[in-house]
Amino acid sequence: MSYEGWILITASLVGLSCGIIGVFLILRRMAMMADAISHTVLLGIVSAYLITKELSGIYMLIGAIIAGLLTAFLVQWFHSLGVQQDASIGVVFTTLFAIGVILIATKTGNVHLDVQHALMGEITFVPWNTLTVPALGEIPQATFILLLVLLVVLVAIIAFYKEWKITTFDAALAASIGIPVIGMHYLFMTLVSITTVASFDAVGAIMVVAMLITPAAAAYLWTDRLLVMILLSAAFGVISAIGGYYLAVWLDTSISGSMAFATGILFLLSFIGSPKHGILSRLVKPFTVHST
Repeated sequence: MSYEGWILITASLVGLSCGIIGVFLILRRMAMMADAISHTVLLGIVSAYLITKELSGIYMLIGAIIAGLLTAFLVQWFHSLGVQQDASIGVVFTTLFAIGVILIATKTGNVHLDVQHALMGEITFVPWNTLTVPALGEIPQATFILLLVLLVVLVAIIAFYKEWKITTFDAALAASIGIPVIGMHYLFMTLVSITTVASFDAVGAIMVVAMLITPAAAAYLWTDRLLVMILLSAAFGVISAIGGYYLAVWLDTSISGSMAFATGILFLLSFIGSPKHGILSRLVKPFTVHST
């Protein structure tokens, strides 16, 4: 596999995983949780480094996942105490992220761990950090981890599809028929955390947020069917990853930034041209009604 091919595959895996998870974030009106978790995992990453003195490996993954779950727990806890959810997210997000930034600035010294790298990522380095996997040969570590995460996300969504659907659209009904709504919430937050953490090091927080929210928001404009929305969002994520890469090559600029920009372009096209909620369909509809 070529250098370019591994970058495209890695970015596409990010687009697939984030696109699928993002649908439920949008439908549950929790889009800002993606922004919160993608930033607060920084605290988990730097904490894991301070404990283990290692910049890669299972310890940083565990630390970041714990930080993501801590974010979800604190937001839910503040909300249960009467604080509005958006305010809860804002307080937890800014506080935990600020702690992570302070720890990087004061404790990590000359180690290659900085806020700029955390926000933007560096997907061009992905092909150089490889491992050998039976039956697959030598592949980039980030690609392998993202492939595992995609499989976990697919298994979780397929296995509990009915539960996800009911708890997303009618939590009261789900509770009345015995579905553990709180348990499903924390399982979902675990999936969000794992997906965010797996994508974080390769592409940075900005692209993670873009991939979690924008493809799903674009898909929402095209359909009211959950399964179709999931498939469209995943496809939009992949298209954004591939299109953004070639845009970056053409402009000689940041790959992750261009991929995030590509998601915005797709959303704009959907906002204008989708047959159900697009601007053009709203302009045409009055003339159609009048003519009939």
